[in-house]
Amino acid sequence: MRRLTILLAAIAASTFCALAVLAQTQTFSSNSVDYVLDLPSPTWRVVTEPDSVHEHAEFVNGERNAGYLRVRKEVVDSGTTAQDFAHREMETKLHFLPGFVEGREESFAGRLNGVTISYEFTSGGKPMAGRIYYLMADERTIYTLRFTGLRDHLPQIRNQTDAIARSFHLK
Repeated sequence: MRRLTILLAAIAASTFCALAVLAQTQTFSSNSVDYVLDLPSPTWRVVTEPDSVHEHAEFVNGERNAGYLRVRKEVVDSGTTAQDFAHREMETKLHFLPGFVEGREESFAGRLNGVTISYEFTSGGKPMAGRIYYLMADERTIYTLRFTGLRDHLPQIRNQTDAIARSFHLK
């Protein structure tokens, strides 16, 4: 009987913790975007919403070096996969970053599926890391979620970047 009580108490505690985490989640949606995403903690905040000048939304995790996210909608040729687009961006943009070091490529499954690539670079003499999620919305639309932060910090919030990308979906 005592074991049953301990088991029930553990289940109740874990449920409470899960509900506390869910209560901290903020949902981002705007009339100027056609998507919705969840920000996993109150430290994540919107710094720029798309408008006539900026075609992307930007978010920070407290401060920019602790975690920065830029979301863009990319229109591609029909038949272009997320992996094709990721490789093209790697060759045309990322390779030219100072101190660029290519990381891993992985497939990604969320509400929208795609691939992720990780990389390292330097910015202002600081070691930085990046992780980009390429999410296929349809055969001509890919959303990119570009996370950057200090090399020591970005891997520590990987669970948050994955959670944001998994929550990303179209209205």
